[in-house]
Amino acid sequence: MTLEAGICPNGHVSYPTHPRCPDCGDPQDETVDLSDERAEVVTWTTSTATPPGVREPNTLAIVEFDISHLEYEDAFVRAMGQATSDDIETGDVVEPVYVEELRDPDVGIKSANPESTDWDGYRWDPV
Repeated sequence: MTLEAGICPNGHVSYPTHPRCPDCGDPQDETVDLSDERAEVVTWTTSTATPPGVREPNTLAIVEFDISHLEYEDAFVRAMGQATSDDIETGDVVEPVYVEELRDPDVGIKSANPESTDWDGYRWDPV
């Protein structure tokens, strides 16, 4: 699984990628890999009532990647995901960490056919 943001010819960046740019409607025909970038926590919350198969408690964070060094129109792009730790604060610097299972594939409504869904993804790990 990749952690890619989409970019249109006008330099607008969005995560996740879209067939068409949410800002101008042009096709997003380029991507930027965010998996090697660091981000800053914008806000976070801890859920104690999680869906079946998701760890409990589950700390989630919205993070902002500064991609100004890549010289696109949009210098920042935000993403939401699980944090690796409950010890996270607004302003913390995090890096994406790949995990094979964000949730237990044997639990929940898709447990009868777990191969039909990708269970991997990225969590935000405080640096």
